[in-house]
Amino acid sequence: MQSMSRKGNCWDNTIAESFFKTLKYESTNRYMFKNMLQAHRTIHNYIKWYNYERLHSSLAYITPAEMELKIRMKYIQNVA
Repeated sequence: MQSMSRKGNCWDNTIAESFFKTLKYESTNRYMFKNMLQAHRTIHNYIKWYNYERLHSSLAYITPAEMELKIRMKYIQNVA
């Protein structure tokens, strides 16, 4: 779906738009879904894979879940 940002604010939704571009390119464009349940399962499985298995170059080749855990552990150490 197209971003609905105001004129001149083209960067406010770039992260979400980048994710949806990747979702379409790597997953949903490969299938012709017969129903909403099939589409939901495919997208759910892709998001699980994206967050817990896919290595991201922008995160030093770790998964988003691993990066989130690192950030939380660093925060806990700084608070304690």
